[in-house]
Amino acid sequence: MCGINGIIGKSGSTIKLEAMQSAIAHRGPDASMKYVNKQDFCFMGHNRLSIIDLSESANQPMFSNDNQKVIVYNGEIYNYLELKQELEKDYLFKTQSDTEVILAAYQKWGESCLNRFIGMFSFVIWDQRKQQLFAARDRYGVKPFFYSMQNDSFFFSSEIKGLWATGIPRIPNEHTWLTYWRKGLYDHSEATFWKDVQKLDAGCCLTFSLTEGLNIRRWYDLEVLINIEDNRSEDSITEELRYLLEDAVRLRFRSDVPVGICLSGGLDSSLLLGLIQKIKGRDFPIHAFTFYTGDDRYDELRWAAKMVENTSVVHHHCKLTAETIPFLAKEVSDAMDEPFGGIPTIGMRNVFKASKKLGIKVLLDGNGMDEAWAGYDYYQTAEHVLYDKGPIQGSKNANVLDSYLRSAVNRDVDSLIAPEFPDKIKQLQYRDLLYTKIPRGMRFADRNSMAQSIELREPFLDHRMVELGLKQKRSLKIREEKGKYLPRKIAQEMTPQTIVTAPKRPVQTPQREWLAEDLASWVEDILFKKDSSLLQWFDRKTLQELWSDYKIRRPDNSFYLWQLINSAMLLDK
Repeated sequence: MCGINGIIGKSGSTIKLEAMQSAIAHRGPDASMKYVNKQDFCFMGHNRLSIIDLSESANQPMFSNDNQKVIVYNGEIYNYLELKQELEKDYLFKTQSDTEVILAAYQKWGESCLNRFIGMFSFVIWDQRKQQLFAARDRYGVKPFFYSMQNDSFFFSSEIKGLWATGIPRIPNEHTWLTYWRKGLYDHSEATFWKDVQKLDAGCCLTFSLTEGLNIRRWYDLEVLINIEDNRSEDSITEELRYLLEDAVRLRFRSDVPVGICLSGGLDSSLLLGLIQKIKGRDFPIHAFTFYTGDDRYDELRWAAKMVENTSVVHHHCKLTAETIPFLAKEVSDAMDEPFGGIPTIGMRNVFKASKKLGIKVLLDGNGMDEAWAGYDYYQTAEHVLYDKGPIQGSKNANVLDSYLRSAVNRDVDSLIAPEFPDKIKQLQYRDLLYTKIPRGMRFADRNSMAQSIELREPFLDHRMVELGLKQKRSLKIREEKGKYLPRKIAQEMTPQTIVTAPKRPVQTPQREWLAEDLASWVEDILFKKDSSLLQWFDRKTLQELWSDYKIRRPDNSFYLWQLINSAMLLDK
């Protein structure tokens, strides 16, 4: 897990590359190295977080065995040992790293090597002979890749701040901001919140050369699975899912440093711990981290505690308090470079800090199960509602700010551009995996964890498991008014019954109350700053009316207020 940077073209320089390296040094504190070929106008850098093969020989940029290709890479290829065994007859390996396996696989299979990888990745390979760059991003965008074209030169980085460090101006993309305020959309397209900065979409790859320019294409197409229905017996499908769950967790324990777990107390993280205990044994002394606020109305600490009873799990309680929010919110906002999801995301900041303090560089997390196996409540009524082209963040208040925008503001913003399918559950799964839940969730998770130099691994986003879930009929995903039917069935074998039968609980905090009470003065300082950038789009009197109404009426959702707070923090930076 690392940070990658680079410039291909006449605008590149060693000074700019070093500035990029410094800007995202937190992603890889163990080594910082660069490849500079001024003759080819190629500048590539790598900040390393050492996880597999801790030796210096595994540092990057890394050359292929014929010295014609050089790679910088962020992520993990979990099945690298199996691929290496297959490649050894054609490639002389010099390291024990998964990085070199990518080089060997690309040298043997070209772009089609991507289909063989089980993992999360964002990498760039410069081919000196072809004078061409090849870059690819994993299927569900777990690892980031941002880029910008400047004066016919191609700039790329793991984070937007890496691009800004080269002098690319920090100008808001007004269209993206308005889409966010009007419809609650974050990461639904290749556009970012900043002008002239794009991201490579999940499951896409690109080539760039100074002679042929930029060519982007999709290498992984989840849409082809929509019309496939798995007609095997429930027992057969259950057995396959059980195998994939165990294999996904087993592969993600491949590490030369300690591995811990994020434990929320919900079904997914509890199942994850149960799988670990099944594979490693109940006496396996894994470190588990749970954030809480001290408010029993929202905390899940008691649920997490049930999972660690009579085990050797070392359970760390990471408390989040209202008085720490102003400081932590700035930290998280600075790490994100774009809007994030509120106080629950800040709560995870404490988890990653605690893990770092203990020297645990890898954490497993339970993201992905809800999207793959229809875990959210709205999946249950999917057949009875029209496809939602409006606000899609699971919040009925996702578009509240629309009515508060200045009348002169352009209202022409994005709707969600996603294919429509006859099967509405599969359609929502497809939307959540590629346009809404997973894109924004992976950005939050990556930036938040990597700011603390922590690698976060997502076993339930193993593409084999996601594809299996997408192909199933409704009855194997939703039964008795609960989603994730088959995962729940398997969880009964290894988690307490109270957790298995509990309804879906969103991660909650006292955000609604804290913003109106404990954090009211902080909110006012941010929203009503004299020269606030928000005033370009929102009238001050209107914002004051919104704030007064919020404090008096106490609506049951604070998403729209957080939108304003987070926007002001970013735009006024």
